Amino acid sequence: MKIAILGATGTIGSRIAGEALTRGHQVTAVVRDAGKLVDRRLSAAIGDATNADSLARAVKGHDAVVSAIGPARGASPSVLGEATRALIDALGRAGVKRVLIVGGAGSLEVKPGLQLVDTPTFPAQWKPGALAHRDVLQMWRKNTALDWTYLSPAALIAPGPRTGRYRTGGDQLLVDAKGESRISAEDFAAALVDELEKPRNLRRRMTVAY
Repeated sequence: MKIAILGATGTIGSRIAGEALTRGHQVTAVVRDAGKLVDRRLSAAIGDATNADSLARAVKGHDAVVSAIGPARGASPSVLGEATRALIDALGRAGVKRVLIVGGAGSLEVKPGLQLVDTPTFPAQWKPGALAHRDVLQMWRKNTALDWTYLSPAALIAPGPRTGRYRTGGDQLLVDAKGESRISAEDFAAALVDELEKPRNLRRRMTVAY
């Protein structure tokens, strides 16, 4: 499968790229500067995540696109919405229907009607990004033209071991026996590529945790 990845140099995107390469897929990193690519197994396509014209050129001819972008350090989280609009436009122009989006955990429900981002203990510094991701989810939920899957990680995601074991859910936050919600970036990447290879969550959100 030919896969284009936006955000392939980031913590999560790089692991998704590595997982896909390990499984024998052809992976293209959509980047502004090809010189920043560390993994030389990746092909590079020049594209700006907020520019539909450049994105359409970069992803044309691919079977699927993965968006693992996040705001650059110091940038406003509102760029997520801008990038989503550009991506939706670009995919239509390029004729690519399958897209998987790395989202946030803040919009997951901790109990009916209460999302994690709205709980009193949610860290204030994370809130703007979480609300931006929530807005992006609503944008995708209105889209009926593309075969999208929005993937929310557990509340805590960080580099760690790849065990190949994980649980999936829908709109509710998954916690373990200790009440913790966590996943390694490596196992999250494995879950995303599993979903890409065998779709089970077309046009809906899924979450991944231990």
